[in-house]
Amino acid sequence: MRFRLTPRETSFYDMFAASADNIVTGSKLLMELLGADTSARAEIAERMRAAEHAGDDATHAIFHQLNSSFITPFDREDIYSLASSLDDIMDFMEEAVDLVVLYNVEELPKGVEQQIEVLARAADLTAEAMPHLRTMDNLTEYWIEVNRLENQADQIHRKLLAHLFNGKYDAIEVLKLKQIVDVLEEAADAFEHVANTVETIAVKES
Repeated sequence: MRFRLTPRETSFYDMFAASADNIVTGSKLLMELLGADTSARAEIAERMRAAEHAGDDATHAIFHQLNSSFITPFDREDIYSLASSLDDIMDFMEEAVDLVVLYNVEELPKGVEQQIEVLARAADLTAEAMPHLRTMDNLTEYWIEVNRLENQADQIHRKLLAHLFNGKYDAIEVLKLKQIVDVLEEAADAFEHVANTVETIAVKES
């Protein structure tokens, strides 16, 4: 029999939802970067840094609540893992945007837009899923779809690497672009880590 949660304990759900909503903001900035002139990228990167700082604040708030709560809605290690994985997503997205600006990349290789579209879809699904942690209902399709998207991201990533090493780019450009597409792939992996953690929580609570 489950305990009825106090209002203090239910604040975890609101904080996870806020963290996921912030990731949607980050994914929209990634999409915006695709269509932006090089002159506009620095301003987008600045907004992404602000979103990443907001994500850090959300993560720290969850950790603070975790350390000050006697009873938690689910296992402490799962709360920590979920918060950390959500934070990782924002970190990777911010890093990708920052690298595009720092490396003065004039044109991103074809296929990066597919990577970012996958991340945007995963962000939307994650934001939709977080409120369901309250009841643990309607979550199965979420983690199945995110895992499917991560597999899709793997395929896109491999095609991008093949394209980068086809001799069209010089060695320095390959290094720059490979680092960017690798970081975007890490963001996709982090979405899968979130989904796997949610699945673990749901199984324990069932």
